[in-house]
Amino acid sequence: MSVIVWIVEGTWPACIDAARAHTPADAETVLLHISGPGAPGVAHGAYAGLLGRARPDRDPGTRVEHLAHDAGERLLADAAARLGRPCTRRECSGRVEREVVAAAEGAGLLILARDGDRTRLGPRSLGPAGRFIVDHAPCPVLLVWPQTPPGTATIPPPPPPPHPPHHR
Repeated sequence: MSVIVWIVEGTWPACIDAARAHTPADAETVLLHISGPGAPGVAHGAYAGLLGRARPDRDPGTRVEHLAHDAGERLLADAAARLGRPCTRRECSGRVEREVVAAAEGAGLLILARDGDRTRLGPRSLGPAGRFIVDHAPCPVLLVWPQTPPGTATIPPPPPPPHPPHHR
């Protein structure tokens, strides 16, 4: 069984704990971290647009890319240490939700944490990336709460019944 565990800052410990609890110890586990394309692109654009193109060696976008990669590698190292079993670490960059779905192709299980409103139960507990991944995952998904889930009292009330049709 191959297992993909999406590693995200702030929620990864719950995903690692779920992988340890719900997958066999001999599962082929891939820890996946995605760096979005946003910050390096903004830095490249700001330098090119505002500061000129005369000194490409001073372009801060490259430095930001390296910092993001290094931060992702540290996060993956921490996650691998917490997992405590053999795993593969994979650092990618691109559109986060699409990279996760692509990585899950052919996997036996994808583990991810809720990335939306964590104060109540319901569909808003998934952010846009999490919703896209859950809706498009090509394999079974284990969706975990990154902390203790809220109680069932947080479920929104049902909508009122529709008005009866008018009689003639």
